[in-house]
Amino acid sequence: MRLLLRIPLIALLLPCATFAQDESRPVAIPADDPVLARLDDLANLHWIKHSPFSTDTTHHNVHGFTADHVPTWNEEAMRQRLAVLDANTPFNLLYNRVVQSYIDLYAVRKREMTSRMLGLAELYFPTFEEQLDRYGIPMEMKYLAVVESALNPSARSRAGAVGLWQFMLPTGKLYGLKADSYIDERHDVYKSTEAACRYLKYLYGIYDDWELALAAYNCGPGNVNKAIRRSGGAKDYWKIYEYLPRETRGYVPAFIAVNYIFEHHADHNIYPVAPTYCAYEVDTVRVCFPLDLSAIAVLTGGTVQELKVLNPMFKLGIIPDVDQAVTVYLPKEVVPVFISNEDVLRYSYYAANPGSAPPTPEARELVTEKHHVVRHGESLGGIAGKYGLSVEALKRLNGLRNNTIYPGQKLVVRKAAAHSPERTAITGPGSDNSGQYYVVQNGDTLWSIAQRHPGVSVDDLRRLNDGLMNGLKPGSRILVRPPRG
Repeated sequence: MRLLLRIPLIALLLPCATFAQDESRPVAIPADDPVLARLDDLANLHWIKHSPFSTDTTHHNVHGFTADHVPTWNEEAMRQRLAVLDANTPFNLLYNRVVQSYIDLYAVRKREMTSRMLGLAELYFPTFEEQLDRYGIPMEMKYLAVVESALNPSARSRAGAVGLWQFMLPTGKLYGLKADSYIDERHDVYKSTEAACRYLKYLYGIYDDWELALAAYNCGPGNVNKAIRRSGGAKDYWKIYEYLPRETRGYVPAFIAVNYIFEHHADHNIYPVAPTYCAYEVDTVRVCFPLDLSAIAVLTGGTVQELKVLNPMFKLGIIPDVDQAVTVYLPKEVVPVFISNEDVLRYSYYAANPGSAPPTPEARELVTEKHHVVRHGESLGGIAGKYGLSVEALKRLNGLRNNTIYPGQKLVVRKAAAHSPERTAITGPGSDNSGQYYVVQNGDTLWSIAQRHPGVSVDDLRRLNDGLMNGLKPGSRILVRPPRG
């Protein structure tokens, strides 16, 4: 099989020079280096874009650095640190000027990005380590995903490589990753990680050398084999360095640099920024019916964008009608809400597509919003448990900032399910006499809602809904057509 050459996210655009020449003078990474572009992309990751930097650096700041200090270390100190790491891994983590150039990139030029990647490791590394251990691959291989995608599951290179492990479409399909108009499993954390392990295991079986396996992961075994021939048969990465494609030469040096910076970030006054979610805060559910992520967001009080970031494999934000159940990633605290309301979500699709299945009266009842009136002595915890919710989910459904409730207070315990953003109008239960409602999405205005409903004007919306002068609240329902008769 002919494997395609992938333009890597860590491609090093250095002049075509021998490694010996590179050693004789400092190495500079050009401003248009793709790794810089990929690190900039990381800044747009939804769950870290607005994450505050951790203020508690006492555990990490062993040197007592001031906040704005950028430490520098001499070459011998760097060499010794890498020698210690090298002694504890089957990788060849040597020090040279090319490696130093990438250490400088992560430790000086892109310090903020490095902090964010250190934080994202809390979300992804447990999954990586589990699969690496299963396949007998050195744990340090988890840093390959940092080099490949800067731990951005939505990453896409100019050549079309996708996901945390940057699979091209043919290679992904070869290793069982499905890709069609609705689903691209190259974005799936678990499935893509397992596929990457299988591919790396195969490449190591060819070369019996992890550095050459890394190079082949990037540019394909064919290009590595040609470099070996041109070098006179050397099976050593640094001896074939000048014969590799230009896009691959920075691959292993960057991998070594990431190994270093993740182990010695504190020595450079760099500390993790906690992501919105860590691995233990995310859970999965299996879904075997068509569903729009926006319906889950409305039901749980979350946001569509948040769910799309957790589930980038659903290209259009829609789970299609599938033959086998698919995995959906959710914040752990909303999983009980999802499980308790699966019938609501199922019906939301059938209500939007009436020809697909005849909804039962019970299903119609489930789609309505449900409330609970607080009695004397009741607590949020007790009410949440009664309806299969977490306290946080119940607070989100009702916009509560604390745990204070009072007798007679009306709490929402189940929201009406929504359809897709284009079809979020909901007909009330029983008959058309209940009127038609619309679930407000992020970014909606009265004008945009009126445009989605022919014959409805902004004035009609204001007339049908008291209180709209206070603004539109995502997740709330507004009447778009009055009851008939």
